[in-house]
Amino acid sequence: MVSPHGIQFAAHLISSFYGELCSKVCECLLRRGTLTLAQIIQSTELSRENVINCLRVLIHQNCVQAFAVQREGAFGEAPRIVTQYMALFNNIIHKLRAPKFMQIVSEELGKDGLMQHGRLSLKRIIDRNEQTAGSSDIHVVRESFIRLLNARFIERCPAPEPFLAPPAEDEAPAKRRGAKSAKIAEPKTTEQRALAAAAPMESMRFLMEMDDLPEKNDDESSDSVTHRKKRKQDVLKSDEDVLDANDKKEVLWRVNFEELVRRLRTKACISYVKTKINDEAGIVLSAILDLSGRPESRQKAEKTAYLSINAIYDEVIKKEGGLGMDFERIRVSLNQLGCETLSTGLDESYSIGTHLSSFSYFNAVVESVVLRRYGREAYRVFRLLSKAGRFLETDKISDSTFVEKKDAIKILYKLWKDDYLHMEKVVSSGARQSLFLVWRVNKQTLWEQVLDEMYHAALNLRLRIAHEQDRGKEVLQLPREKLVGELEKKYKLLGKVRVILESSLMNLDEAIMLFHDF
Repeated sequence: MVSPHGIQFAAHLISSFYGELCSKVCECLLRRGTLTLAQIIQSTELSRENVINCLRVLIHQNCVQAFAVQREGAFGEAPRIVTQYMALFNNIIHKLRAPKFMQIVSEELGKDGLMQHGRLSLKRIIDRNEQTAGSSDIHVVRESFIRLLNARFIERCPAPEPFLAPPAEDEAPAKRRGAKSAKIAEPKTTEQRALAAAAPMESMRFLMEMDDLPEKNDDESSDSVTHRKKRKQDVLKSDEDVLDANDKKEVLWRVNFEELVRRLRTKACISYVKTKINDEAGIVLSAILDLSGRPESRQKAEKTAYLSINAIYDEVIKKEGGLGMDFERIRVSLNQLGCETLSTGLDESYSIGTHLSSFSYFNAVVESVVLRRYGREAYRVFRLLSKAGRFLETDKISDSTFVEKKDAIKILYKLWKDDYLHMEKVVSSGARQSLFLVWRVNKQTLWEQVLDEMYHAALNLRLRIAHEQDRGKEVLQLPREKLVGELEKKYKLLGKVRVILESSLMNLDEAIMLFHDF
């Protein structure tokens, strides 16, 4: 479920990139969940043609996924197939990270056009290259395309409209024997099933077949494109108008957000470790993550595979600043990172939880919020409970933080009222019963609340940037030779303000990325 400010932020991003109508359709899907075409038209009060055009844009830009389900017909009628649409919140937020994604790709491989165009076939990529570069050497484009595939920066698009078969009547629900069994047996939502059904198989996800490569200047292809353009101008009558039949047959490619976010997340974690521990710990973490490589499946691993100390050392000395590190200094850094150790004879191996560095990042962000809102004493109280990770009674909290009991109680109630803490009443057993309160950090609820506040802050920053740009557009549009005196000062001030706001937004986005993905 997307938080209230998350919905507002996503709708604002869609409005900025694709217009108010697309934003209205997207916000409707985010607020109301999965809907049919008729339900979207009814909820948005837009015309059928406008809704279909908006859905086309949003699907093409990977912001909406369509899927088909079977619904029971009326009395005496056969079941019918209905197409439904759901908004992809994660992909919408990734639009904010487009400059970061393009920087990663440009630094490693050069420019990439899928970020702006959503999804393209290989033929359209070649055509686009011919329009922008003035020439279209198929072999050059093919080599660049293969490099993007090998780096996993692009992937095959999901199926445009997967069909979700109704569950079989004879399927019995899985028995739940314990906590672990309950977690495994928990059924997937319709949306999760649709995404899983649409996703290409891992064996095909990054595979380009020779048949995918089109011939240059093919007259039939040109006629097909012309025919498709004419057909798109016809009156739209059904869901088939949203999901172009010709596009269904083409192999389409899109940006692999998972890989790019993984790289950004890794970079942010290493930077945080260097700041909070030291540079050597950051170098060791970078070496471990490089040795572990990317995951082979979409499932998130709880921890890395065990790596020998010799393999870690060999990777560390390749890093900038790692050449002077010896085994003992590497062991110290591994201990600071909280790595698990496995010793068998002379072998010495280490593994690190993939969430550890981000977990400490979460705590640091939330603690800074508590410090800013509630003061130094509340910060000490919250930090104690956060580190303890369990229930503590009021007296213990007061004694450990050197805060007067009456002040500690006020702080605890204030944090509890704002959903930062979870409180329980405990009655002691014995001859004389007494009631006392115990407290612990309500981490899941707290992180969701902080994430929602981050979306709110990001929305405000985006609106402030747009406001500053609109307020200073007359100065910004002037020729450079006319920027003298007060106008020059105003121009420089506008530039400084924009740099500060945009850098703040990028830093905030790093925090959003880490909070949301873990």
